[in-house]
Formats: sequence, structure tokens, C-alpha cells
Amino acid sequence: MTKPDPPMRSDADPDEADRSQAAPVAGPVALRPAYSWRAMAYVGIAMLLQDKLKFAGILVGVIVAVVLSNQQTATFLGLLGKNTMLARHAGADIWIAPPRTEILQAGGTIPDSVLWTARSTPGVAWAAPILMGGGNLNLPTGGSQPVTIIGVELPAGRGGPWNVVGGDVRRLSQPDAMVFEDSEREHLGGLNLGSVRELNGHRVQAVAFTSGLLPFGPSYAFTSFDTAREIMHVENHRVSYVLVGVRPGVEPEAVADGLRQRLQSERVMTRAQVERSTFKYLVTRTPIGLTMGTSALFGVLVGFIVVSLTLFSAVVDRTREFGTLKAIGATNRDLARLLVTQAVTVALVGWLIGQTLVIFIIQGIRSPRLPLGLPLWMVPLTLGAMVLLCVGASTLALLRVRKVEPGMVFRG
Repeated sequence: MTKPDPPMRSDADPDEADRSQAAPVAGPVALRPAYSWRAMAYVGIAMLLQDKLKFAGILVGVIVAVVLSNQQTATFLGLLGKNTMLARHAGADIWIAPPRTEILQAGGTIPDSVLWTARSTPGVAWAAPILMGGGNLNLPTGGSQPVTIIGVELPAGRGGPWNVVGGDVRRLSQPDAMVFEDSEREHLGGLNLGSVRELNGHRVQAVAFTSGLLPFGPSYAFTSFDTAREIMHVENHRVSYVLVGVRPGVEPEAVADGLRQRLQSERVMTRAQVERSTFKYLVTRTPIGLTMGTSALFGVLVGFIVVSLTLFSAVVDRTREFGTLKAIGATNRDLARLLVTQAVTVALVGWLIGQTLVIFIIQGIRSPRLPLGLPLWMVPLTLGAMVLLCVGASTLALLRVRKVEPGMVFRG
């Protein structure tokens, strides 16, 4: 008896068709979108680490950019801090200065009637005068050294000194007493507590020392207001600046507006405005801003060029590998992900090494004469800048990858 033939399977079986569509295809051809970044990242990092010499070359570019940009920024901020230290530490909310004043320095004077006007202005808690001028301190061995004399009204001592590291600042009330900078003691003829010197032909005695009070110029030397007037030969009715403190709960800007209405000939600035004016002055009126900015830009430009050329060279050397990836189904978008992963990896590693070097460099060269400062906001800013730099530099390599033909892998 003949057995019936088994039922024939239909090629159009819907269940079989669904299973065939659902079955994953091995290899990069079927990279799911959820895993394409992961797969390309893995391939990209593997390719990056395989050629360690080129990887090191790319890192050098990033490290140079990080070190130069951070070091120049720290130097500029240090110089800015030296020129704004008086405004930040004097304790005043508002400064009344001679007209056209852009930076706090020895120079012009204003009438002391400004002081009485300030004290009678609503919202003012206190107002104090200071005198600021240059002087030459005679050395025991001959010659002289310049200092910046600051005379403050006692006993309040608005305007300084601060960071006292030796002696007793209360002795400033004694005749001819003066506070000098500790780091300048050798330059000022081996000063010690009790040392007597001649300043502008006037006898002075060192009663205390400060630390780090070195502006962009001669060091600060503090004395009483009356002694400073005698040393600098300033007229009785003139002062250099008037410092103003506002009452609690009162906005300094509101009090400053009131002072501007009363004082038409003087410049009235809040502490923040003094700092902004100093920053603008350093950037636009001195070569400091141009020098520092050019050096930082040069470092970033060198890093960009090095990273761009090295990534491009790596792509050229691995043209067949990229062609193979295209031949098995990788798209230009997938290869872009690969290159971006390489760029971000280089940026992270180079930033970490460069930032570590910056910390050691700053610690090694920091001194009272050059108080380098690297604020915390520079750390994430530098990281973001390096990522953008490396991703931007990978664009050149991406343009090369887009021209790679998949069929080239089958050529001899």
C-alpha cells in the first residue's frame, strides 16, 4: 500500500516568514541602532590602541593644548589678582576715585570734601580716605628700591594691611611706623622687625610684615594716613581715594548711584566695577592680554593641527580596514561614530595627563611675585574645550572615510 506523500511546506508560510524576519543576522551588517554606538566604540578604541605610536602622537597634541591654555590662563588670572587685590581686601563696597581712573594705582588725588559728602549720603555706613603713592627706600649698601606707599586712617585701618605674618600691625599708630612685604625683605636691604630706613628722605621703622602683597609693580608698604602725607608731601586737603561701606541690606549700586548724583567730578565705582575696569585695562591697554591670549590660542591651534593630522594619517594607513567595515555593512554614520569615539577617548586621556601636568607646573613656579591661580571652573571648561577640539579635528578624517569604497578590499 502506497504511503501518502507528506504535506508540502509552503514557501509563503506566514509563521516561517515572521521567524525569518525576526532572526538576527550575524555580523556588523545587522548592527541594531541600540548597540551601534557600543560596537563602533569598541572597534574604534581597539584600532586606536593597536597603533600606540600614533595614539601617543595624538595625545601630545591634546596635552600641549591643555598645558599652554591653562598655564597662560593661570598666569593672566594671577596678574589680574595682583592688580585687584587692593579692591578685594580693602573691605570697601564702593570706591570714589579721580576722574578717568581705570585701575587702582598711585597717581591723581581728589579733594577731601568728597569724604564728607560720602559720609552724609543715605545708605553709607562708613567712609574712609587713603593715600597711595610711590616712594624710594634707601638701602644700607647704597642705592634704593621702589615701594608703593598706602596710608590708611587709624584705628579702623580701612584699606589694609592684611595677611600679616610678622610683627604687630597695631604699632602703626606709632610715629613713622610702617608695614613691609615679607618676600621683599632681602631686596629692601635685609629688613627685620625694628629696622630703620629712609623713605623719600623720611625716617621709617618696620613694625610688621605682610605676605603676598605684591601688585603688578612695587610692593605695598602700609603706614598711617598722617605719616603717608608727610612722606609723599601731599597737600592737607587732598586724598587718593575714598573707601565707602554700605549699611546692611542696602545695595551698593543704589548707594553708588546716589554718590554719582552728588559727585559730578569724581568716578564712583562698586567693587565689582573696579575689578571689571581693571580686567578691561589689562586686556586692552597693556600687552598682557594680547601676550597671554596669543599664547593660549597658539597652544590650542597647535593641538588642533596635531590631532587633525594624526587622525587623518591613521585613517589613511587603515583605509583597507575602513573599506572592510563598509563592505560588511557599516555606513558612513557608523564610521563617524567610530571616529567620534576615538576623538573623545583621546580628549579624555590627554586632558587627564595635561591637567595633572598643569597642577605640578603651577605648584612648581608659584611664588609671591607670580601667584598663579587656576579656578575650579577652568577644569570642566578645559575638558569641554578639548572634547570639541578633538571632535572637530576628526572631521578631516571623516571626510577621508566617506570617500573609501567598499570594493577596494577585493582589489589586489
